[in-house]
Amino acid sequence: MAPLPDKPYHHGRLREALLEAAVAEIEAVGPARLSMREIARRAGVSHAAPAHHFGDKAGIFTAIATDGYRLMREATSQAAIGGNALLQGGIAYVGFALTHRAHFEVMFRPELHRTDDPELTAARDSAFDVMHRAVEAALDGSDPGDIQGTTTAAWSVAHGFAVLWLNGNLPPELTEDPDAVASLVAGGIVALGDITRRQATSLASTTRPSAVP
Repeated sequence: MAPLPDKPYHHGRLREALLEAAVAEIEAVGPARLSMREIARRAGVSHAAPAHHFGDKAGIFTAIATDGYRLMREATSQAAIGGNALLQGGIAYVGFALTHRAHFEVMFRPELHRTDDPELTAARDSAFDVMHRAVEAALDGSDPGDIQGTTTAAWSVAHGFAVLWLNGNLPPELTEDPDAVASLVAGGIVALGDITRRQATSLASTTRPSAVP
């Protein structure tokens, strides 16, 4: 357990201090074992402080998820530029997950937080808009349905790699070489797009009505 700070946090940033303590606690024990009392201990404040600022654990998880989506947007939007925006954005997504594990574990657990919170909803939509815009630019002029489908597929690839890595399911030689994983993410997105286009073309040809003689 982390030692108590030498001095209490200044009241002007108590909320931030509590969130930092909550994130540290999640990294240490996971979201399921998060304790309001332990958050207060880490922050060096009274046991009532977390409840006063966030109400309950759902309130803390909601704030962490909201911050996570904002941080994710910042990371991916800086990377998702130029001709390789989608690939670079996907790699940045994985990088975010690895460097903000506590946020990442909470963001995609809707049973933990308040999914209808306005700030959370806005932050989530803004974060995913980065990938949607990258796909939209790459598939300029395509049907909206194709853009949405490709966006979901690209997200699945990046998210899947992140989860596999975080859970220790990737071969050790890959996790020791971040560039190798980045290449796999990029290759996976490209391959998925190619396979999807080929299968869509094949499906269209087999379901197209035959010409009337």
